Amino acid sequence: MSHTPRLWTVVSCAMLVASLGAGATACGGSGDHPLSARPYDAAGQVAFNQAAGSRPVDPDRPLEVTSKGTDGRITDVTVVDTHGRRLAGELSAKGDRWHSTTPLSAGVRYTVTVSTEDQRGAPGQRTMTFDTAPAHKVLQVEFGPEEGKYGVGQPLIAELNEPVHDKASRALVERALVVETKPKPVEGSWHWVDDSRLHFRPKEYWPAHSTVSVRSNLEGVKIGNGLYGAASKPLKLEIGDRVEVITDAASHWMTFKRNGEVINSIPITTGKPGFSTRNGVKVVLGKQYYVRMRGDTVGIGGSEYYNLPVYYATRVTWSGEYVHAAPWSIESHGYANVSHGCTGMSTGNAAWFYENITEGDLVTVINSIGEEMDPFGNGYGDWNLDWKDWRDGSALLKDTQEGRSPIDKARLRPQV
Repeated sequence: MSHTPRLWTVVSCAMLVASLGAGATACGGSGDHPLSARPYDAAGQVAFNQAAGSRPVDPDRPLEVTSKGTDGRITDVTVVDTHGRRLAGELSAKGDRWHSTTPLSAGVRYTVTVSTEDQRGAPGQRTMTFDTAPAHKVLQVEFGPEEGKYGVGQPLIAELNEPVHDKASRALVERALVVETKPKPVEGSWHWVDDSRLHFRPKEYWPAHSTVSVRSNLEGVKIGNGLYGAASKPLKLEIGDRVEVITDAASHWMTFKRNGEVINSIPITTGKPGFSTRNGVKVVLGKQYYVRMRGDTVGIGGSEYYNLPVYYATRVTWSGEYVHAAPWSIESHGYANVSHGCTGMSTGNAAWFYENITEGDLVTVINSIGEEMDPFGNGYGDWNLDWKDWRDGSALLKDTQEGRSPIDKARLRPQV
């Protein structure tokens, strides 16, 4: 007995323009099923490997939709979760099977919409919903710094509660951490500081008076080895003026610029030989009106020991480098470097500096014989990496060294 192959009819539409006063003829398919008709219920035409309304299913199990019998085929499948994210999938050439090609998210509800057509080309549709089980192990992301107003040098921080080692998983995490700036977008990149910490900075400093927002789209997303993303609190920063401070350790003067204009020049003293101030770009970490500074908290004793009340202290490293009032060395301001690493100035100048500087502003030390500022581990030295080296720390652009870590934050007491 011979078998005649079934042919799928392709119906094309054309608008017929009649003579003046006549109406346009609507497009339609052959037979009793015009293409403009409401899709028929295809419940009996398709089958799912996930059951609607049952207990939550294992998100590790791929979704599959199949066509029943030979009286129709699947033309399209759309799968969307409760966060509006689409599940990627692949439809066979015959239209008899669709399967997901990326992992399902955990702890979400999916809505599956299947479009079909019968032998005569009439459209059908079937919709089904199902829930996935919540994850047992989650990756939480905490963004920093705290919400508020910052200077143009402030990097964004993403702290992970679980380490992420391999590049594929890092790339997935990085893609889901979304940074937006208003009123205009800027070029920027995440940089993996270690397995559980990322920093984000733009290629250039943040535009003055912009708004920076960061959020995570990882909730429910499979990252690997039973680890799924958790919900995270978004963060918004308001960026203020572009404040740049240049501390010249050789000339013993500080230049204070706001939005490109020099608004003050201040005589200073920096670290003396053996205690030289670090060169490089530093980001202001915070301010304290009063700090008790003692030499033994940073390993300084003997004839160099000090125990002083210090006012108008602006911190630039975790290990205790400050810009502060130093009335005891006022005769050296503008002439010599006599401190233990901090930048000192008169009380009046320190009060002015304190009132005009904010977290995230930039303090750059030049012409010191001291070491270079560490990019990570002792404050925010992010700007001491050029753009190429910064982007090399992204999992989306180049392999990163597995498990590398900078020096941990040495939360030591101040040095003067």
